[in-house]
Formats: sequence, C-alpha cells, structure tokens
Amino acid sequence: MAIHKQQTNPEKDLGFGPQPVIKNQPLVNKDGSVNVKRRGLSRFNTADNYHTLIKMSWGKFWLVVLSGYLAANLIFSSIYVLIGMDSLDGASGDTTGSHFLDAFFFSAQTISTVGYGHISPRGVVANSVAAFESMIGLLAFALATGLLYGRFSKPSAKIIYSDNILIAPYKENGRGLMFRLANIRKNVLIDLEVEVIFSYNEFVDGKPTRRFFTLDLERKYVSLLTLNWTIVHPLDANSPLIDMIYEDLETYQVSFSVLLKAFDDTFSQTVHSRTSYTAHDMVWNAKFVPMFSRDEDGRIELDMSKISEYDKV
Repeated sequence: MAIHKQQTNPEKDLGFGPQPVIKNQPLVNKDGSVNVKRRGLSRFNTADNYHTLIKMSWGKFWLVVLSGYLAANLIFSSIYVLIGMDSLDGASGDTTGSHFLDAFFFSAQTISTVGYGHISPRGVVANSVAAFESMIGLLAFALATGLLYGRFSKPSAKIIYSDNILIAPYKENGRGLMFRLANIRKNVLIDLEVEVIFSYNEFVDGKPTRRFFTLDLERKYVSLLTLNWTIVHPLDANSPLIDMIYEDLETYQVSFSVLLKAFDDTFSQTVHSRTSYTAHDMVWNAKFVPMFSRDEDGRIELDMSKISEYDKV
C-alpha cells in the first residue's frame, strides 16, 4: 500500500497519539463515542452523573426516574409502617398488606405535595418524616424537571450514515472512496463541514505506531443539507490509498474517522456528529443506489431507508 509520508499530519491524531490499534478496535465507535475504557476511578465518582443522565436513551432515563420514584416511596412507606399505623389518621387497612398500601399511597401523596387529606400524619415523629419527605419530593421533582429541560434543549445532530464505505467508479476511469449521510430531522443544517481522517498501524523500529492522514475530499463544505450528501475521496496520485488492496487494509488495521460540523438553524448553535469505518465496512466495486425520486407533482422525495443500499459494478 503506497503511503505518502509527506502527508502525515501529527496534529490530526484524534487525541490518541501514536498508540497503535490492536485487534481492529476502532478509535471512534459507530455512534460517535470514543472507544476508550476508563479505569481507576472511585466507585463513588459523581463527575459523570449529569452527563450520563443527559446522554442516555429515553427508555433508560424513564426507567431511572420511575425506579427512583418507586424506591423513595417504598422507603418512606416502610418508615411509616415501622413508626406504627396509629400515626396515620384515616388509614383503614386491617391487614399488614393493606397497612403497607395505605402507607405507600400516603407517601406518594406527600412526596408529590398533593396531599388529598384522606390520610394525615399524627404525632411529632410522623409529621417530621412527612415534612422531610415533602422537602425531598420538591428537590427531586425540580431535579427531574431540569434534566427533562436539558434533554429537550440540548442541541444535537441526528445524522445517519451509510453502513458501508465503498470503492466506487469516479469520473472517467477513476475510483473513489465513498460513503453518504443524511439528516433525519426536518430542521435545516447550514454551513456543513466534514473531515475524514485515515489512520493505520506502521512499524517503526519494530514497534507499532499509529499514523494519521486527513484525506482530500471532492467537496468538504456544503451550504445546505437538503438531500443526502455523498462524501468522496478521489483515489488519485495524491491519495495515500492509491495502491491499496484488501489484504493491506487488514494487515495495517486501517480505520476512517468521520467528523461532521454544522450550524443548526433551529437552535442557532453549532452541532457535531461522528462515526467511523474499518476495513470490514469496505465494499469494493460498488456504487450507491439513488435515494431520491419524484412524485406526481415533480416534487423530490428522499427515501431514508436507502441510505446504505448499493449495487455491485
């Protein structure tokens, strides 16, 4: 594989430095996260709690919220039962289970500050626990509200990428390295800039070292992302991949890291998106199937389900 050493850019190492890739582990995962496993932190480290709650999926977030709500009510209802059911006026249960249910629903009314009044605390101890629980409820709901607002207001780019990166015909008798992307939201992305960084392992003095190249692209900027965008790296004389073969890609454990930056017109903020491809994602001698067509009125229709479809050539 012909690698033009003069194209090496030591500043484009994605923060990994010369650390080699082992067992074809990607530097950047498909979802854009960095493929680094952290160790040595305390189990009680809280530095990532807010970040985790903001970044986790909606399903996990609601599971955390509901689990916390249920756990808090179970704890306080157990306390009320231990204090004694005679401390809750209006509790009508006559069995252990019904006593616990009365205490549980009283806890749910207290923590949310609803307070229907059917059951009320009696005595200093029960009233103190109820007062403390209502304070905890106010703080917890304020925190949950802030997290909900943070999740909804956080600017992000919902970009989908093709599953594969193709070696496809390009212009007359040429070849190009291609993948494509599209915006799955209806918002407008403007001033888009994409960067593709090619990296591979090289042995220097018998030790593996990671090398990085910023690939030249047919088009690095677009003003508006209205349809899909096919990113093309021409495999010409200036390309470090001009003479590549599949065996070389496997041997050198190559990867392609994609960094996209755009301005979101809805949030009026810059958003980012990342993904990566490895040798296993490459398809040789293929071209993408067009994603758009025309309806009866001549309007363009973009079929997002075809983002990864290709034909062999």
